[in-house]
Amino acid sequence: MGESPAGTDTAARPTHSDATAPGASEDAGDTAQEPAAEAAHDAPDGPEAEDGTAQDPAAETADDAPEGEDGTAQGAAEPGAAQPAVSEAAAELAAQKVERERIARRKAERQGPVDAGAKLSGKAADLLAAVRAVESGEKPSPVYFDEAPTAPRRAPEAPAAPRPVRPAAQAPAPTAAGIDGVRAVLARGGAPEALAVAAATALGEDAAERLAHDPWRLLAVAGVRPTQADGFARALLGPDAGPGDERRAAALVGWLLEQAALKGHTALEAPALEAALAQYGVPDPAESLEQAIGEGTVLVFQEPLGPPAAEGEEQPVRVLVGLEGYALAEESLADGLARLANTFTDPADWEKAATGPGAELIRAVSGHGLVTHTGGEAARAEPLALLAAARDQGLRVCLAAHTPAHGAVTVADLLSGAAGPGRDADGQFAVDLLVVLDAPQLDVETAAALVESLPDGARLVLSGDPGVLGSAGPGRVFGDVLAARSCPQLVSRTPDPGPIGELVSGIGVGELNQVDAPGKEVVIVPVRDAGEAVHRAVQLVAESVPRAFGIPADAVQVITPGHGGPAGTRALNAALKERLNPGPGRFGGFDPGDRVVHVPSPGRAVPARVVSADAQGLHLDAGGARIVVPKEQVESQVRHGWAVTAHQAVGARWPAAVVVLPGDAAQALSRDWVYTAFGRAERHLSVVHGVDQALPRAVAEVLPKPRTTRLTGLLRALVAAAQDQPE
Repeated sequence: MGESPAGTDTAARPTHSDATAPGASEDAGDTAQEPAAEAAHDAPDGPEAEDGTAQDPAAETADDAPEGEDGTAQGAAEPGAAQPAVSEAAAELAAQKVERERIARRKAERQGPVDAGAKLSGKAADLLAAVRAVESGEKPSPVYFDEAPTAPRRAPEAPAAPRPVRPAAQAPAPTAAGIDGVRAVLARGGAPEALAVAAATALGEDAAERLAHDPWRLLAVAGVRPTQADGFARALLGPDAGPGDERRAAALVGWLLEQAALKGHTALEAPALEAALAQYGVPDPAESLEQAIGEGTVLVFQEPLGPPAAEGEEQPVRVLVGLEGYALAEESLADGLARLANTFTDPADWEKAATGPGAELIRAVSGHGLVTHTGGEAARAEPLALLAAARDQGLRVCLAAHTPAHGAVTVADLLSGAAGPGRDADGQFAVDLLVVLDAPQLDVETAAALVESLPDGARLVLSGDPGVLGSAGPGRVFGDVLAARSCPQLVSRTPDPGPIGELVSGIGVGELNQVDAPGKEVVIVPVRDAGEAVHRAVQLVAESVPRAFGIPADAVQVITPGHGGPAGTRALNAALKERLNPGPGRFGGFDPGDRVVHVPSPGRAVPARVVSADAQGLHLDAGGARIVVPKEQVESQVRHGWAVTAHQAVGARWPAAVVVLPGDAAQALSRDWVYTAFGRAERHLSVVHGVDQALPRAVAEVLPKPRTTRLTGLLRALVAAAQDQPE
């Protein structure tokens, strides 16, 4: 592959192997984790706000609490420890709660329940009544579930009258008196009083009384771990706070499911959840889980396994347990996708426009309301050709993407109304065709909000590369839709060009091949330790790549597996700032000209540059758009951006990328991580290689960990129900 621009022989291979544990590789947990109980041990700690990195449910010390932007521990530390005020994560959780309530209201307007897998009602009240009837012996267990799935809606014969637009519900802010009451309870239990705002926000009205009666409700605060809640409960309740307390078990069930959501799951199999409860000393996990179901704390679902059983034979099933918010979002999403597929009644003849690389996609979308499209970076030209053809037909079109892209609005801005076509009198997008790029980055709640906002008869195209890292939030939307095979699926035949495209394509099928790179498009830079990795990365960005390829340092992106450690983003950014934009960091650690990423919510990382700061906050320039981050949010929402993680980089590309793989990152690597990181480079890729054989082993053997979700089963059940209905 020639000589490295830094003067390193690219044919050389690193001989030093440091296979120590990744330690602070927070990013590793953002890939989906095992749904089984052992996931409670294997996931790395987190989350980092921008990555959605998973927390470890088994980590029980304050040292394992989620790490903040400055490297300090967040959440509940040992009693008496100083704590920061409520973080942006609390506001994000409140916003998610509002979104779930909105989805629940929309769900209630449907004429029938939506099935999940087989014979399942998504209505919590009906389920609760059924469970209690089962426990009392009045009904057999199948009454947990509805008799049949609900068929997707057909197109209405006449247009319905527009519904009035509802004002968005606002999560009530805790009152000063409420916060003071919570602070007093926390002080009595020896917990940090700085948690008062977060606890009052999470627990809502009468938070102090609820916390005093049930101290384990403290687990609702982000960062609090079971051992900390147990210590708080013992301080308040004395010897009555035992491991078998029903309140403790109920809180643990909810907490474990929230931890699973941080790893991407929308539900867990009942045996896995029972095993996790046992790890936390719950005496009778099965009984505790049944009680949580009976009290409506969680919902229970049944999903068939394998093909339908023959008449007279019992259908194998798996029993899933999930939180109501994610269940409603997943059911609403399934219902909405089926609605788009079945209310589309306006096929068009676009044959004249179906030319060039996007011809197959244009033909498919001309006759269907829901279509998926898969391919690499070069395949993005096909949705663009589709949009041009649709505009020529007079359709209202919109292109949305996970990160800022030319000609596209971000999904976040589209939903908030900050950009895009706006909404009609019914509160829905004024579009006939919505194309969503980076579809693998859609979590279930975001996807549900998007689909709920599309009018009947509109077309939706979900496009993306299934090989990249998954969403930061819960769900596996794109993969589940593909697995359900409930709509036309177009696979692009357009390969990514050049040596980088060839390398990344091989990684996608598990092969790390040497590629011919006569123009030094791909080089390997072996290093022996983390210190050398940082030195070489800075040298590549500041000198070698600009000199060899004419790419300015500002167009070179460094990517590494984690934030912490001697070669994580923090160490790399400190070294890169010292070299590229030295300064005192007088604006909360930042100076004008610093490259940063703005993290307005978990899962979003917007590249920007610092302009200035004043009493309003930190002023950023994000591709021409001005952003002002309030002073109190700078620490949690802004970090330096010369070096980022692959999760932050997904959806974006740069002329050159330097991927740093220090020895302590070996266990954090997986095929989808390597595929994502290497694929961020357009013209040049340098790999600072210190993991020896861990890299080819990760590409060949370490697959993305599965996520437990229900969307595939929901979609298949809706399709089966539609097929069973008479014409």
